[in-house]
Amino acid sequence: MNTDELKGTGNDVKGQVKEAFGNATGDQDTKASGIADQVTGSVQKTVGAAKEAVADNVAPLAGQAKGFAKQRPFATAALVGVVGLALLNTLRGKKAA
Repeated sequence: MNTDELKGTGNDVKGQVKEAFGNATGDQDTKASGIADQVTGSVQKTVGAAKEAVADNVAPLAGQAKGFAKQRPFATAALVGVVGLALLNTLRGKKAA
């Protein structure tokens, strides 16, 4: 669990307390603020989970790409060139051959 997920959990709990207090006192502003805090917490938890997923899945791929580039520098240069040309043609609105 990273800091985003922890902050999200904190905001979610804070929002639940505010919403319950707003319900108990009949204060609609406090209730609405609590619901907003819960939504914020949910978003923060989702962002945190996404960051962890990216870190867990992209880091090994980056290591593999570096290894490939070190083992086959000419193949890497050719691959980068082809991808670069395709990108340029795409940005200019032409079809890649």
